[in-house]
Amino acid sequence: MKYLVTGAAGFIGSFVAEKLCNEGYEVVGIDNLNDYYDPQLKLARLKRLKNLSNFHFMKMDLSDRISIAELFATQKFNRVIHLAAQAGVRYSIDNPMAYVDSNLVGMATILEGCRHNAVEHLIYASSSSVYGMNKKIPFTEDDRVDNPVSLYAATKKANELMAHTYSHLYQLPATGLRFFTVYGPWGRPDMAPYLFTDAISNGKTINVFNYGKMQRDFTYIDDIVESIFRIQNIIPNKKSGYNTLYNIGNSHPVELSHFIECIEDSLGIKANCNYMPMQPGDVETTYADCGKLEQITGYTPNTPLSEGINKFVEWFREYNKYE
Repeated sequence: MKYLVTGAAGFIGSFVAEKLCNEGYEVVGIDNLNDYYDPQLKLARLKRLKNLSNFHFMKMDLSDRISIAELFATQKFNRVIHLAAQAGVRYSIDNPMAYVDSNLVGMATILEGCRHNAVEHLIYASSSSVYGMNKKIPFTEDDRVDNPVSLYAATKKANELMAHTYSHLYQLPATGLRFFTVYGPWGRPDMAPYLFTDAISNGKTINVFNYGKMQRDFTYIDDIVESIFRIQNIIPNKKSGYNTLYNIGNSHPVELSHFIECIEDSLGIKANCNYMPMQPGDVETTYADCGKLEQITGYTPNTPLSEGINKFVEWFREYNKYE
């Protein structure tokens, strides 16, 4: 079986590609290696995959309609795991067109490739950000999500609608995954685990928004990968309208202040905190109800935050050569 993994040099994509290869599948990974954050980290992730004989990398941009169409036509993928996107809630406030190109046009080229080449299952990344300022917690897949508070969230909601339409019109089996604050080794440097660990390690002050009272449902990377691997074998059918959604979270939100304490404990260094109000586009709480995921796959993300942070800090120190 042959897979396409988009965003293969990204945090989640590189781990998913590795998992599929280790399970014996052929994987083609694509990524545009943009400079939203240091491309050297992306190249380092790819280096981990280079010795896998069944992994093949191509540098490509999802908004290049002709190249993506040719890729699908020549490679004849059985399944597609679409993880590439322009990430970042705050970045979307100042750079909206990057999200239009990557998240909207990019999703359209993937949907068209799947439609015209008999792909048996499209799995794509959505986000917990689609829940916006929902007051009902925990968040469930059938909650209304039509009030996004960032353009990033709006593009992810749009991706779900686009997939729904293609499933309805062309019977394309599609599964959207609403990820909740993914962290772990090889994580993105624009995310709180990396930013805070780096600043604390160097004695710098960290900005703590909403005065440390924000809650996040932190989900360890291994739990994300295992969930994706199980879900890709569960193909939506006519009964489900060829389309479905899953929350993937730890189902245990923690306050930002406690998250910082876990990093402090792992580093053995006290943080210097600058407490600030909420930033535009942020949400106060994320909290996943993963009952549907457990019912269908028999699996629930369960890595404790302290354990995951210890593994992240260990990797961070090695990658950045901290003593």
